[in-house]
Amino acid sequence: MTRSAKDVTRLAALDTARAARLLSEVRSAALAGERGPVPPRPVIEASWGRMLRGGVDPDHDVRAAPLGPEKVERRRRDSPLRHVLPVLREGLLSVADEARHIMVVADADGRVLWREGSCSVLRTADRLGLEVGADWSEMSVGTNGVGTPAVARRPVQVFGSEHFVRSHASWTCAGAPILDPRDGRLIGVVDVSGPLETMHPATLAWVEAVAKLAEARLREVHLASLERLRAVAAPLLAGLGGRAVAVDRDGWTAAVAGVPYTGRVALPATLSPGRHPLPALGTCTVEPLPGGWLLRVARTPAPERTTRVLLDVGQPRRRSVTVTGDTGSWDHELSPRHAELLLLLAVDRMGRTAAELAADLFGDPARTVTVRAEMSRVRRYLGAFLEHRPYRFRESAEVKLLTPPDPEDLLPYSTAPGVVRARDALRGMR
Repeated sequence: MTRSAKDVTRLAALDTARAARLLSEVRSAALAGERGPVPPRPVIEASWGRMLRGGVDPDHDVRAAPLGPEKVERRRRDSPLRHVLPVLREGLLSVADEARHIMVVADADGRVLWREGSCSVLRTADRLGLEVGADWSEMSVGTNGVGTPAVARRPVQVFGSEHFVRSHASWTCAGAPILDPRDGRLIGVVDVSGPLETMHPATLAWVEAVAKLAEARLREVHLASLERLRAVAAPLLAGLGGRAVAVDRDGWTAAVAGVPYTGRVALPATLSPGRHPLPALGTCTVEPLPGGWLLRVARTPAPERTTRVLLDVGQPRRRSVTVTGDTGSWDHELSPRHAELLLLLAVDRMGRTAAELAADLFGDPARTVTVRAEMSRVRRYLGAFLEHRPYRFRESAEVKLLTPPDPEDLLPYSTAPGVVRARDALRGMR
């Protein structure tokens, strides 16, 4: 008898039927609250826990209606994943078709946007509801190779009865998240799926490698777009008499004049031409550029008297900070690491030194260089409301923290010691 579920997934390459039976016993025992023949893998056990807390039915396949063709096409146009489809197809499709697999590409919400591969396997996927426009997030269809990597923020292979919903036990899948190389934000998931007997332990490493190639391609696309914007903005900035910044639609800096260079300017979710208060710059006159904005900084910035900082970590897949002051409001979506840092500072208003944050994040107080680098990036958009030595929110800032109803869903991907303590503290309050 194998000693762990990880061993079972290796066994599957030699004896699929035996491995499937064993994992079925593991699943049945876990759902009954009993000890099985082997413990489930930690990433699977954590996902099952989320499903039980969220009320997902393990015995009935409940599906949300798929998006219609127009909505799918709109999401495809808006998704950065469209830039990496050639990379994903080249890296996955030829082998997937021969191995009786399909490639599935989903956005950050778990909606399937593209699906290609073996025709016979596509028909099987149709019966499972794994179709274009379908919602394959965890809370919709349970533990799976699309939704689980999105929450765990790591590549995950789900084999047979490791799927939470019983009807998916004849299926195997390996998915990897695709992250925005600029800020770590989740863009989507690429998954390779197929019938149970096609499972192989090496599939996960293969999918992860192709996902990394896709992220590298996204970085190339980003740098090329900034170069195009810089070519347009440089002559304009050279003729200006004041301070100005040229940024792309997401706030990434292409060129500056009269102000220190910063990699990104936090922009409101919606921005239009006119005068707007912007973090780190103050009041700016915003003018459109091809592919971005020209931000003319006011000569005399208006003083900010009242600030309210809302840190929202109550949602598994989106974390944000919203700042509201006398001159307006803006919000910024947080990367996983920045969400961890700001959570720690919101919990401890007295502040944390770099060494303390290093221990909170990595269990190693010596990793201060990494902490200082990340805090430097945080200060680019939130610097007006933060102090250092120690790092902390300014006393004048009114900080509110939004957390999920269940403490286990507080930054569920995170294993940082400080976040684990925050979950424990929430349990004690409820």
